[in-house]
Amino acid sequence: MNNELIETFINLAVKEDIGDGDHSSRSCIPEEASGRMKLLAKEEGILAGVEIGISIFHKIDPEIKIEKLIEDGSLIQPGDIVLNAEGKVWSLLQAERIVLNVMQRMSGIATRTNDYVKRLEGTKTRVLDTRKTTPGMRILEKEAVRIGGGVNHRMGLYDMVMLKDNHIDFAGGIEKAVEAVQIYLKEKNKNLKIEVEVRNFDELNEVLRVGGIHRIMLDNFSIDNTRKAVELIAGRFETESSGGITMDTLRDYAECGVDYISVGALTHHIKSLDLSLKAY
Repeated sequence: MNNELIETFINLAVKEDIGDGDHSSRSCIPEEASGRMKLLAKEEGILAGVEIGISIFHKIDPEIKIEKLIEDGSLIQPGDIVLNAEGKVWSLLQAERIVLNVMQRMSGIATRTNDYVKRLEGTKTRVLDTRKTTPGMRILEKEAVRIGGGVNHRMGLYDMVMLKDNHIDFAGGIEKAVEAVQIYLKEKNKNLKIEVEVRNFDELNEVLRVGGIHRIMLDNFSIDNTRKAVELIAGRFETESSGGITMDTLRDYAECGVDYISVGALTHHIKSLDLSLKAY
């Protein structure tokens, strides 16, 4: 992961929540008081965000002692203790909500991703995330997808060229767009993979004629048309299905032989996993 982005996120989260001080704790708990908290699982799922959570504790107070009991990627059950934290009570309480917000959301994403991964077992197809993420939390959400067994698509606009419908329309068509990208990458001395989205068989055939790309995204193709498209591409390029694919239709698309299925719902339509931090 990008440590600089993680550090920036944690700094912002702390500033956002604590401001000029945790007046609830300061008003009723002595500054010198020490205590312990345990992080409990309250429902079944895939754990994610432990390492980020520990970083948050230590950002609040480097003196907090952490006993990690369960690793990221583990299946947890209600009542499992993920970690124990010991230190100044003020520090523990300042970290509590930030740690839970991050770990609950990341664990929810990892759990949902793992559901998709299980549905694809026995096929060659891998599930991809997208850029449909919470602003400022993308690196955490994509890490959660990875922990859940999924594959990260590009992190942003900078690490892959992806020609979608609007790029193609603004550029004057697929051929003009692809040729312009190839010239640009050569001039800028950039080695980036190129993916092209196609909306129908006319566009697919144009991409196959033009070539010079790495992956074709089949956008909103039916299952029958996806099967036909994969046969046309015949291993020349990687294939990705996207658009309107649900858990119910996921397996059918995978059995068409596509390499990847991208699912925006992995990161933008999830339920956080229930975790809690309790004094003991």
